[in-house]
Amino acid sequence: MALSDNIMLRGVHSLALDAKGRVAVPSRYRAMLDAAAENQLVITIDTESRCLLVYPLPEWEVIQEKISALSSFNKAARRIQRLLIGYATDVDIDSAGRVLISAPLREYAGLDKKVVLLGQGNKFELWSEAEWEQARDEYIAAAGTDESMTEELEQISL
Repeated sequence: MALSDNIMLRGVHSLALDAKGRVAVPSRYRAMLDAAAENQLVITIDTESRCLLVYPLPEWEVIQEKISALSSFNKAARRIQRLLIGYATDVDIDSAGRVLISAPLREYAGLDKKVVLLGQGNKFELWSEAEWEQARDEYIAAAGTDESMTEELEQISL
């Protein structure tokens, strides 16, 4: 079961990773995540950027089902299965509102004390602050020069 359509994870949040590798979920999301996912999250790697993807468990279950249904004979699909499902880690939001990020996940994303939690609607992205600032600046610089806008994007008015 996916999250209901009225639940949106959005915004940019600068957070601190503690010495044990825990990060506090912003308080504005805690009740929503408790109700929608019983404080259960799944964290995995992003295969395109050095960041982590943080899904509420019900949302991840939908994604994992789609990934698992891909043919294991397709090399690209197998790569995605190995990386996304292989690194997927179940975590619980503790009584203090924190989640523990495992060492392999922290290492992959280069997380240290300063991190950024970026809402993406149905999930969060968790970035090292330095990596996010660099990626953000590159996205902004490319925005005015990208000639490859898809028809879908051309139909959106902001």
